[in-house]
Amino acid sequence: MHIRFDVPADPAYPGRVAAALGNARLRRFGYIGAVLAAVGVVGLVVSRGFGWGERSSPLWTTLVVAGVLSMLYRPWVLARARRRSGSYAVEGAYDITDDNIMMRSGSESGGIAWDGVAQVRDAGDFWVVYVGRMPATVIPRWLMSAEDAETLRAHMTERGLLPFPRADGPRP
Repeated sequence: MHIRFDVPADPAYPGRVAAALGNARLRRFGYIGAVLAAVGVVGLVVSRGFGWGERSSPLWTTLVVAGVLSMLYRPWVLARARRRSGSYAVEGAYDITDDNIMMRSGSESGGIAWDGVAQVRDAGDFWVVYVGRMPATVIPRWLMSAEDAETLRAHMTERGLLPFPRADGPRP
């Protein structure tokens, strides 16, 4: 397998990459926030029902506020990353073989050996490549030809990195 494709110098591209990587890492803040807010609301309702409202109200209110702020953290970080990343738009390229993923962006390049990849997750227009538990890079599917995307999907599935093939195929 040898897949090569270019990444244009699009100001929106770094923001999309930041969002794909951020979604993977920041999703838990939304879950934690929802739990905190729910516990806070239940605590407020129960404490008022038993007449403990004045004494415990600050605790439950704090949990609700912390939960809402935690749920808002992810969208805030993603919006900030999109805003700041527009200046990072440079041309780049991917060169993917059976052995590794090589990436070039501007004058810098780097690579990841497939043997070091722990898993790959489908994230909309990207495949997010994990080394250990951390997302290391993304592979933009829409910049690849349909044949190359299917070849790469088969390679990752064969290696056990992409466990569930999508029924609708790669996105254009």
